[in-house]
Amino acid sequence: MTELPEGWEARNQPPTLFRRFEFERYSGTRNFLDALAALAEETGLHPQNINFSSTYVNITLDASQEGGLSEAEFGLATRINLLYEQTEN
Repeated sequence: MTELPEGWEARNQPPTLFRRFEFERYSGTRNFLDALAALAEETGLHPQNINFSSTYVNITLDASQEGGLSEAEFGLATRINLLYEQTEN
């Protein structure tokens, strides 16, 4: 199995990756969500579940292949972490 990206949890039933991203202000949350939408369009990979409030975003990535999580999910999680670092401040 690929190394779990920082901050993400692996869940088993069904196989998913989960992470909560927290922000000080709504503007940070909004910037992150806009960047996430652009990333999804660019890669063709979309989080299956996104929940958010004014100061946090929960993201769940489902396995795209039968049998479990693949490099695609781990790669997307890593790229989402990079977006968070860029929009956090």
